[in-house]
Amino acid sequence: MAARSTGGVFASEEGRAFLQNRIAAFAKIAAAISTAFFASNWLIGALGGAGPIPAGPGLAGWQVVHLLGTCILGGMWLAARGSPLPLEILRLLEGSGTILTCALFGLLVLYMPPVFRPDMVALLALMVLLLYRSAMIPSEALRTGLVALLSVIPVPVFTYVLFARAAEPAVARLFTFYAILWSGAAILVATVTSAVIYGLQQSVSRTRRLGQYALIEKIGEGNIGAVYRAEHALLRRPTAIKVLLPDRAGGMNWKRFEREVQMTALLTNEHTVSIYDYGRTPDGVFYYAMEYLDGIDLEALIVKEGPLPPGRVVHILGQVCAALEEAHANGLIHRDIKPANLILCARGGRYDFVKVVDFGLAREMKPASSSNLTSENAVWGTPHYMSPEAIRSAEVGAASDVYALAATAYFLLAARPVFDGSPVVVFSHHLETPPEPPSVRLGRSLPIELETVLLGALEKDPARRPQSAREFAELLAACSDVEPWTQIEAAAWWQERAAAVKRPPTEPLDEAARQLRVDLAGRN
Repeated sequence: MAARSTGGVFASEEGRAFLQNRIAAFAKIAAAISTAFFASNWLIGALGGAGPIPAGPGLAGWQVVHLLGTCILGGMWLAARGSPLPLEILRLLEGSGTILTCALFGLLVLYMPPVFRPDMVALLALMVLLLYRSAMIPSEALRTGLVALLSVIPVPVFTYVLFARAAEPAVARLFTFYAILWSGAAILVATVTSAVIYGLQQSVSRTRRLGQYALIEKIGEGNIGAVYRAEHALLRRPTAIKVLLPDRAGGMNWKRFEREVQMTALLTNEHTVSIYDYGRTPDGVFYYAMEYLDGIDLEALIVKEGPLPPGRVVHILGQVCAALEEAHANGLIHRDIKPANLILCARGGRYDFVKVVDFGLAREMKPASSSNLTSENAVWGTPHYMSPEAIRSAEVGAASDVYALAATAYFLLAARPVFDGSPVVVFSHHLETPPEPPSVRLGRSLPIELETVLLGALEKDPARRPQSAREFAELLAACSDVEPWTQIEAAAWWQERAAAVKRPPTEPLDEAARQLRVDLAGRN
């Protein structure tokens, strides 16, 4: 049966996976219960029979019908427990499987011995199945009502046929009337139950609470954390919350995540994202709150807009260099400078205002000997923007961030990374291959002085690159052949193009709402 709506709480991949898991659990347990009833009846017959249950190991007609219904449930379970299925297929599988199973159980009215009161047995089986479905599988009330109606229709029909053959018409009508009443009750209770549960599911999908913050929607995911747009319960201030992903909450990542917020909070440059708060819940969720950036990351910008004018690139790079200069002065390097970690905003009448985010891989230049959070053989960063020394060794300096920023600038100018290919191929190129000038990749000329500065910052030997973000910024500012990018041009772009380019949230929330207490004692 097709779904009326495939949105709502199932719109995201997480919601779809949740629905598939619930369908699998429903079908598995229902099949197990049905199998238990079938096995007990068959065993009684195999041991000699009792009353209307035939003796011998064979199967009566009603037992065959029962077995077929059980097989439908088993098939639903096998289909739902396998590889991910599209949402439309899941809804079709669940709806048609439930209706077909109920139709087969309804056939028991015609096949079971009359002494069993097969009409009541079938109604009882259908009521249990439909109520269990409404409790296990989130479903719109209208959909549940329709599935329940189609599921119970065979019982009153078969009840009339059964008693019309064996009794007076008045008796048949009486038992049919009672079958209709009980069927209606089953539809009503299943629909109301489903409406309540689905309504709660929709309600809590809009808001999940973490400490004093209400999470609104998921807006991104990084190396070890997911980022949500949120709102403080009292201040109503737009906030972004970064949460350590549960499947990556190993001890090393936990320490690295906590260090990320502590290190980032030390930075005060206007081009570095501001940290408001951080905390850890008793059940192990670590998070921090930072300013919400209603902007565009540079990766999304290039994907939608193509290469940027050289003047705009220089304007962007100068701001990033200012943020990195402060970080380097505090003994920190970013380690993951890339287009997706640079957010373009409009702030206080200033356009193309850059914010540097995600210090998740930041590392002290001279870490204390007691802190061994990055293994000597580990490779941290994004392959297209990693310096040769970051690939060879965990020991990197400010020149490594300069290399990554130059690789980012290359991407902004050419709309292609310095090197293409798989991570292994890209690593090999970073280590051995001289980069082509971005003008060659772009297919048109670029300012020669700017190209020279960028290629110098992409030298394999860190000693031959600019040694600091400040030096790199000065070299960029000295490029006399670059036409400056003005605030008039930036304002015009933001007014005309920004709304169309902004990346939508990755997914709405559909987790159960929880008010999670902050473990203040867990802070260092």
